[in-house]
Amino acid sequence: MLNTFRVLALGALFASAPLAAHDYRIETFSQGLEHPWSMAFLPDGRLLVTERVGRLRIVEADGRLDPEPVAGVPEGFIAAQAGLMEVALDPDYSDNRWLYLTHAQGSLEANNTRLIRARLVDGELQDLEVLFTAQPLKAGAAHYGGRIAFLADKTLVLTLGDGFDWREQAQNPANHLGKIVRLNRDGSVPQDNPLLGQQGAAPEIYSLGHRNVQGIFFDAEQGRLYSHEHGPRGGDELNLIEPGGNYGWPLATFGVDYTGARVSPYTELPGLVAPLLHWTPSVAPSSLMLYRGELFPDWQGDLFASTLAERSVRRIRLRDGMLAGEEVLFEELGERIRDVRSGPDGALYLLTDNPQGRVLRVLPSE
Repeated sequence: MLNTFRVLALGALFASAPLAAHDYRIETFSQGLEHPWSMAFLPDGRLLVTERVGRLRIVEADGRLDPEPVAGVPEGFIAAQAGLMEVALDPDYSDNRWLYLTHAQGSLEANNTRLIRARLVDGELQDLEVLFTAQPLKAGAAHYGGRIAFLADKTLVLTLGDGFDWREQAQNPANHLGKIVRLNRDGSVPQDNPLLGQQGAAPEIYSLGHRNVQGIFFDAEQGRLYSHEHGPRGGDELNLIEPGGNYGWPLATFGVDYTGARVSPYTELPGLVAPLLHWTPSVAPSSLMLYRGELFPDWQGDLFASTLAERSVRRIRLRDGMLAGEEVLFEELGERIRDVRSGPDGALYLLTDNPQGRVLRVLPSE
């Protein structure tokens, strides 16, 4: 698929004018959340929201926050970037009631990303199963990835981080640091994974050479898997993920280290997959989705990336398989945006990453 996705020059990407503020309105849908991280819409109209501090919350269809967190969420490691992260529904949720969560597991000296699944029954998680724990366990509290997407065959891809201090391990196929892994929904390894059977390679790996992937979305209509990842100072990337692809970190990057030192003299190298685009200086992309709702016809088929440092949502325009421009949206909020989703009503929903976090709903102007 890489050779069918054409990329415009970066100058053309910024040629389009931003969307006028009067084309949409933003309202508070729910509030009272502590550093919300991810959300998922239940078939009955309720909304599940994770809080990084370790709670799973239920927001009623009218926006009321249930005062009692969901019971049965396992205790995880909570510090700095570590905590409870993604919530996602099984593709067959209406039949099997499985939901998936990611969280940091372990201690400050030995921790990594864990994937679990459970069923939500009367405000409690039941039948909980640990499906996967990234290896090796490492020290510190940074770079966990933690986002989930489901592919056309209903296998699951999970994003992981490089642990910050172990960036060279992103190129080591023997472990999970700086990788995207692919699993069956019961945690087993699909038999067509790209590195399965290769000596010294972790069988779960789907792609490697990543820094901290916090956005992933599978476009079922086009059969494309998009992701984005945090760079250091600059070099945030949007990528089109191919099985077995090596996305370069830290051998090739547009970013520099936080000290100002150069991470690599190369922005591209043979055998490494170049990003579709990069953001330099960093915007700190935190989630990714593709809009196919009905409320905003002009946004149909476009990618949306929430950002933390820029305090915005980037609309990445796609036209006939080409990047066609970017627009910076919702800067007027002045808030770190942790998650952006398309709701069943066609509205955009945003999570603000604050101690008093909110769920915001974006609707057309009346």
